[in-house]
Amino acid sequence: MFEFFLKRKLVRVAPALILVSAFLSSAPVAQASTKPTRIISLSPSATEILFGIGAGSQVIAVDDNSDYPTNAPFSKLSSFTPNVEAIAAYHPDLVVLQSSATGAANVQAQLLKLKINVFLEVTPNNITDAYSEFVALGKATGHPSLALALVASMKSQIAEIIAKYRKKSPVSIYHELDNTLYSADSSTFIGQIYSDFNFANIADAASGADSGGYPQLTPEAVIKANPKVIFLDDAPYGESSSTVATRPGWSGISAVKNRHVITLPLDIPDRWGPRMVDFYRFIGQATAKIN
Repeated sequence: MFEFFLKRKLVRVAPALILVSAFLSSAPVAQASTKPTRIISLSPSATEILFGIGAGSQVIAVDDNSDYPTNAPFSKLSSFTPNVEAIAAYHPDLVVLQSSATGAANVQAQLLKLKINVFLEVTPNNITDAYSEFVALGKATGHPSLALALVASMKSQIAEIIAKYRKKSPVSIYHELDNTLYSADSSTFIGQIYSDFNFANIADAASGADSGGYPQLTPEAVIKANPKVIFLDDAPYGESSSTVATRPGWSGISAVKNRHVITLPLDIPDRWGPRMVDFYRFIGQATAKIN
């Protein structure tokens, strides 16, 4: 359901044959020797980054979950279960492939046999890793300067938002991924965004329950933690302040009593593209009066 639930893994292959996203390692990403002109993006986040760094005109197709920007060349290509034959039919010269996609290693190997370059995207652990993907994609697509300029602009805007809205004292929060109470602790990408605002994440108490940082909490644990703010990442799937209030024992939670249950916008919280700035701004404005 959410991009950050995808199992993260890094597949190593021959560097002469593949453009690998190395933003989770110390290895530098080389400038593309030939500027690609037929790019396929099989990642909603990468799609947004490509258009943000000025490579949009080089993109010929994006996956079925890439719904932004609206002028992207949408297709039925799957990002979760990529099909080599369907991809090759577009005759791309660069494919952005999620390392967590089903059979990613096999897909990349088959694409390499067809002499199609692959940029392997790895889910970032933090915002620094996300910025590194911007830079890596900039180099891979021939737009290094524009990528660096975009990152600089985003850093500046986010710094202003944090300076304006960061809490002086910690405020307890619960981020709900779905109604089975999966959450995200402070070690995750989205958890670190909350940390920037000085929020105290109740999922941290269960951080050892899931090595990826997405523990499943119990209703009793949430009730006991009594968060001041609840963020619903599952709002697009039917959850709301009303449904939360009807859960047994939840009506007494501070966030519910004080109407601090916040429905998050679709997709933006789960992507690490240029709209991260919008997410920071949304969180800041939505919690401005909560202390």
